[in-house]
Amino acid sequence: MSATPTKLQISAGGVAFRRRADRVEVALISVGTPARWQLPKGLVDRGESSMEAAAREVREEAGIETETLGLIERVEYWYYATERGTRVRFHKFVDFYLMRYRRGDVRRHDHEVNEARWVEIGQAARTLAFKSERGVLEKARAMIEQLDADAG
Repeated sequence: MSATPTKLQISAGGVAFRRRADRVEVALISVGTPARWQLPKGLVDRGESSMEAAAREVREEAGIETETLGLIERVEYWYYATERGTRVRFHKFVDFYLMRYRRGDVRRHDHEVNEARWVEIGQAARTLAFKSERGVLEKARAMIEQLDADAG
């Protein structure tokens, strides 16, 4: 009986936010079939820092340029997938960063994404498919509130 191979994956992504009147909106992406809503994220490329990868993934998947404000959290989980016909167990870490919107249009997302859109932060928390990402979003909300308090 052969053991399932295990591989390490390091990804990065972001909670990209903007203010519209009296509300905070975050960029969410829809991926897969059936579609699920999640935060933009992807693999860290060789020679790339986690922070650089997060900015690149948000740019590619959500179509926007951002300013990175800081690390929100590192999420860890396990999942199974098929790689070149072999079942593989992945041990994944994802670094999520808080990112302030600078410019760009969510309609300019890449081909891997079904749709990208701005969603009010409270609605976004109810829309996200993954519990871990809902937790990241709540931590991001607290960080944004602290930014507002520091500015005020």
